[in-house]
Amino acid sequence: MGLLTMIEDRPTPKCVYGWRIYFSALVAGSAAIMIGYDSAFIGGTLALDSFTTEFDFESLSPSAVNLLKANIVSCYQAGAFFGAFFGYPCGHYLGRRKGLAIFSTVLVVGAGMMLGCNGARGLGLMYGGRVLAGIAVGGASSLAPIYCSEVAPPAIRGRLVGLYELAWQIGGLVGFWINFAVDKTMPSDHEQWIVPFAVQLIPAGLLFIGVFCIKESPRYLFMRGKREQAIKNLCWLRQLDAGHIYIQEEVCQIERAIEHQRSTVGMGFWQPFKAVFTQKKVLYRFLLGGSLFMWQNATGINAINYYSPTIFKSIGITGTSTSLLTTGVFGVVKTVITLVWLFYLIDNFGRRRLLMYGAVAGAVCMYYIAAYIAIAEPANNPTTKLSSGGISAMVFFYLWTATYTPSWNGTPWVLNSEMFDQNVRTLAQAWAASCNWLFNFLIARFTPQMFASMGYGVYLFFASLMLCSAVFVFFLVPETKGIPLEAMDKLFSRSYPTRKAHGIVLAEVREADREFRRHSHVDEKFDNVSTEDNKYVVDGKHVEQV
Repeated sequence: MGLLTMIEDRPTPKCVYGWRIYFSALVAGSAAIMIGYDSAFIGGTLALDSFTTEFDFESLSPSAVNLLKANIVSCYQAGAFFGAFFGYPCGHYLGRRKGLAIFSTVLVVGAGMMLGCNGARGLGLMYGGRVLAGIAVGGASSLAPIYCSEVAPPAIRGRLVGLYELAWQIGGLVGFWINFAVDKTMPSDHEQWIVPFAVQLIPAGLLFIGVFCIKESPRYLFMRGKREQAIKNLCWLRQLDAGHIYIQEEVCQIERAIEHQRSTVGMGFWQPFKAVFTQKKVLYRFLLGGSLFMWQNATGINAINYYSPTIFKSIGITGTSTSLLTTGVFGVVKTVITLVWLFYLIDNFGRRRLLMYGAVAGAVCMYYIAAYIAIAEPANNPTTKLSSGGISAMVFFYLWTATYTPSWNGTPWVLNSEMFDQNVRTLAQAWAASCNWLFNFLIARFTPQMFASMGYGVYLFFASLMLCSAVFVFFLVPETKGIPLEAMDKLFSRSYPTRKAHGIVLAEVREADREFRRHSHVDEKFDNVSTEDNKYVVDGKHVEQV
């Protein structure tokens, strides 16, 4: 099988991969625009002269300024940590669509509060607004990947969940460049730094409108006992009628999995909590999912996202405008590489290999940057133009970006959205998202102090952790591409060696599909199947339904 071969669990009509499924995932995934934008714009905005002047940073000591910036940035992550947990009750009782609508509304309120901040009022509204915005994006980060995963056919599930990551990068791209734009085109006053904060209202409003144009997750509706509506939504998404063999197979898989969960875990609000503490296989996946985000943040990405001017200054880039321009190029590289990851790599190359190869390659790049800073000491030898060594360090920085982006940037979100059973999935995603925001908070809170005390040692620290993450993935993370959601329990059962589990389980799934079709008296070659008077109609011929 080639690198770009699509891995299908069973024969699939082409219409299943139609526009409706992409549109639905794109709308839900657009929640990440809010997240990506904030992670990108805040560091550059805090570095604008208009912001530092209005809040009198010049009168503060460097350590006090670092602490103030860290507090402004990290209170957002603190809110997101708790918001991720709020995503569980919203997703359980209200559904994925309504939950996303609620969190987009909360973000509008939080962004509005930030716009009321100025030098006379102080930073109180800024802190309060960022906490609310954090709660909103934390909840959205819990629900959006679940929705994309639950509506996706197995062969393109990584791609559809990857739309969430693409939206994140689009938001980041705008966030990185908007500071450069206002710095070049607007006078250095209150309006200059308030514009980047006001832009947060746009993605929040678009998400609120968009969720009313898509269908609720069929798997969620099945879980809530709304079978008729669930089948109707599933048919709309797959662009097939209810009698088609593909729909019948999927309904059978979902209902069989839910019945198994009902008889083991249970379907109530508190039952998933019980499963975590009483079933080792569920606890194992919870810990594995949370650990993936620990390793993701251990790459140093959020240190770069939130404090990019500090990062580039450590390499030797001077001047606010030059630093913002370099940050903007960083955003372009991430977005372009994300497109390659989304459309070619995630569902073909696989999750497991991407994580391992990306970690090793990224570590090499980080070690090179650390070596350059240790030898050249650019902070002690400031120049208006980068040396040849500095240019090579920037090349390796962008190489690091090109290796990190298609590996650890979005792949942990894909894995966490797909590796849990239906009734545990919402709680599991809330847990995974909260872990992301916890480690995100720690990095955002202490990065300025780390660079002040460790210097180039920060790069050595992140590079070493990246090597450790590759070992972690090799021994503990199986491949999930092409495996139906209902078969994930078997994949993560630890009954097979991690590196061989994918091939074994995929073969079992395909054999079960062939068995289902044999019992249904329907051959695999037929794509157009409907029902008429309790009989299949296959290419115009009647076939008895068993």
